[in-house]
Amino acid sequence: MHYTVKIFHTDDVSDAEREAAVQRFCAALDNTLGDASLVAPVYRAYLRLLQAHGEHARPWDLSPAEQLLADQWEAAELAATQAAFGSERYMGDAHYELDIGPR
Repeated sequence: MHYTVKIFHTDDVSDAEREAAVQRFCAALDNTLGDASLVAPVYRAYLRLLQAHGEHARPWDLSPAEQLLADQWEAAELAATQAAFGSERYMGDAHYELDIGPR
């Protein structure tokens, strides 16, 4: 399954730097989840959990399988954002958009 990432950053970032950040982001997602083909289904499942439980603070009332999936996505997202933006990612305005295409 295919996915694309778009990086947004408020600082002056060249196209080459932005593309390098996208490559680092995707590599970290793929490596953390185990394969690029797992990104879209895991992300979709995580979005369903998020929709079901809203933005309520964790812990959510999840089954063990749902908890494992949520933990896996959150670990992959953290690894990807740190790879793309550095460990101070949440201190700036840089962010990403993940497009997983149609179901």
